[in-house]
Amino acid sequence: VQLQASGGGLVQAGGSLRLSCVASQRTYSSFVAGWFRRAPGKEREFVAARRQNSGNTYYADSVKGRFTISRDSAKNTVYLQMNNLKPEDTAIYFCAGGSHYDTVPSAYRYWGQGTLVTVSS
Repeated sequence: VQLQASGGGLVQAGGSLRLSCVASQRTYSSFVAGWFRRAPGKEREFVAARRQNSGNTYYADSVKGRFTISRDSAKNTVYLQMNNLKPEDTAIYFCAGGSHYDTVPSAYRYWGQGTLVTVSS
């Protein structure tokens, strides 16, 4: 499975962006889609994940209530809707996929290229 992320850009604090992650093929039922980010000088960190079979979603505390992960099965696409963005959300965002939910990057087998999100104050 190849993943292609897009949708990053420059936005003012309080604004919104929607990131997209398109899979090259229909993903299997137990697939878990995730979003991670890497801020300047920091390690890659978990942002959100979604189990395809149950629809259960998981979020980092730092984005809970502001970000929403969703999926359009017809388009083989997972989205990350980001609202009320803050300067500390500035990072390269990566989409990922695998067979198990976890908050560590090593749990995910498939990775898209990053897309840069910059939030100005």
